[in-house]
Amino acid sequence: MLIDPLLARTRRHFFHDCAVGLGSLALTSLLRAEHPLAPKPSRFRPRARSVIYLFMAGGPSQLELFDPKPELQRRHGQPIPDSFLEGKRFAFMSTFAKEKPKLLGVARKFRQHGQSGAWVSECLPQIASVADDLAFVKTMQTNVFNHAPAKVFMNTGSSQFGRPSMGAWITYGIGSESDNLPGFVVLMSGPRGPRGGAAMWSSGFLPTSYQGVPFRSTGEPILNLSRPPGTTAESQRRVLDAVRDLNEIRRADTADPEIATRISQYEMAYRMQTAAPELIDLTREDRPTLQMYGAEPGRSSFANNCLLARRLVERGVRFVQLYHTDWDHHGDGVNNLGAGLDKVCREVDRPAAALIRDLKRRGLLDQTLVIWGGEFGRTPMGEVRDSNGRNHHIDAFTVWLAGGGIKPGITVGETDEFGFGPVTSRVHVHDLHATILHLLGLDHTQLTFRFQGRDFRLTDIAGHVVGDLLA
Repeated sequence: MLIDPLLARTRRHFFHDCAVGLGSLALTSLLRAEHPLAPKPSRFRPRARSVIYLFMAGGPSQLELFDPKPELQRRHGQPIPDSFLEGKRFAFMSTFAKEKPKLLGVARKFRQHGQSGAWVSECLPQIASVADDLAFVKTMQTNVFNHAPAKVFMNTGSSQFGRPSMGAWITYGIGSESDNLPGFVVLMSGPRGPRGGAAMWSSGFLPTSYQGVPFRSTGEPILNLSRPPGTTAESQRRVLDAVRDLNEIRRADTADPEIATRISQYEMAYRMQTAAPELIDLTREDRPTLQMYGAEPGRSSFANNCLLARRLVERGVRFVQLYHTDWDHHGDGVNNLGAGLDKVCREVDRPAAALIRDLKRRGLLDQTLVIWGGEFGRTPMGEVRDSNGRNHHIDAFTVWLAGGGIKPGITVGETDEFGFGPVTSRVHVHDLHATILHLLGLDHTQLTFRFQGRDFRLTDIAGHVVGDLLA
């Protein structure tokens, strides 16, 4: 007896042989429902949809860049009064030495810029030209004065390695709007990677789907992303389907959330094989845009990374972090406040300003929060090394923010006559984190994750939203 072949076909056969593949039909809807990075509703109306964090690794000197102090100039070479040093510790400076640290004046010219009258030095003329779009915080404070733990603290709210980073907390809280790229992308430039490394973009005890994914700006965006030679798209799809089915069986048995992460990451990697190469192909940008940033397709640079950051947020990526190193200006070798500072300022000044202009002209600045700053600042006292330099300083340093619900053209906080500490509007790292989360529609006290018997959060048990920064 002849049997109609269609009667022998199962649903599995149909999906296996379907021209568009299971991954584009049932799997797509399944993963959108279960994908850890699927967009989630925020607690209240967000001002920003994405974040670009320009992290100046090494600790830029606020005194050379944003916080002019005439009294510091007048008292150059004099010992700093004992009252400033009482109870303080520094990375490479003893407060118990026989000779007290001496104040170091600034060999840079400052000018007020724009209608806001923001003070910016001659080191950053392009950033100065967009001063009316920026909000400067001159009274940032942190807890840690050594590089790696201070970077980790600025990114995770804790100096202990193993905590989730801010980008991980944000994607955990509100997911991502990109189907084909990670929700949290990391870009690096400069002569080396930042001290602290992957701990700064780790997911910590959150599911690993929320960790940052480092991209390269040349060659393969992610190592081993490309399809192996001799492998067809169809054969790769069959392998991924089989691996997914095995993972689903295991997940049903164990209810392990990391298995769901593994399934979604395999699918993300498959889609990224097309999306990521197109993303980093800067030849698709017009010449005026490339010139505005100073970007050169095929190079690895901060300029290229700023342009990539704009392309990433255009594609729905939630959190993009750019690390640019070589801001550690102690006064030894090339790490000085002369040619060393000039060099790193030239590397970041034009691209950072171009990013603000580019986002603004495309209508993206209102929904993109841009942050610029390092892990700490620099002391008003100089260090005795090969040339002029400054020590690490945690009591007062400057960051600036723009877009995404930030009030433009303002300065929050003032420091004392030497720029040593705040006299008004102290802003702690936890306060900055609380404000960033607030702008994304998240309450920092409610964004928690239970681990080892307690509820953790990005702001630990501190932090308040800095109302003066909000538009």
